[in-house]
Amino acid sequence: MSAVPCHIMEVSPRELVESAQADFEGPLTGYAAGLLGGDWDRARDVVQDTFIKLHKQDPDAIKGKLKSWLYTVCRNRSIDVLRKENPMITSGGEAFAKLDDSTPDPSASMQQKERHEEVLKFLDRLPDNQREVIRLKFQGDLSYKEISDVTGLSVSNVGFLIHTGIKRLRSMMGVDLD
Repeated sequence: MSAVPCHIMEVSPRELVESAQADFEGPLTGYAAGLLGGDWDRARDVVQDTFIKLHKQDPDAIKGKLKSWLYTVCRNRSIDVLRKENPMITSGGEAFAKLDDSTPDPSASMQQKERHEEVLKFLDRLPDNQREVIRLKFQGDLSYKEISDVTGLSVSNVGFLIHTGIKRLRSMMGVDLD
């Protein structure tokens, strides 16, 4: 059997989903749980729905942008879940404004858990758009371009929001900026 360069090989929807699950299931679940107020069961359902949608998607249509595609679908599905609970919500910002972001990371040590809670408490005080881009950057490990694709904001706006959000977090937490 001769070796075929991977960029020439066709990827089946099943292979795409299996690979994506291996790489992104954990981070997507954490991201969804943050959006859904720490509800890990609903987050797992949202991520499952995301992978079902991926299976139905043409692999060529998302080539080169899988990560941002997954986070976009996960984000939109999370908003849908929140809208079902509160039909008065009309935007993603409104949906996320209703969240309680104080759920600690269960896998961290006690000291990390306390710091994590402190950061999330302060993160909750940021405007919705700053909070969301910071979550996508640091919880989702997305690039500015990928965050732009997910949120519909320009790349420069994403950078500005992250910069001002982090600066504001540091100020609120009393962290020296030097």
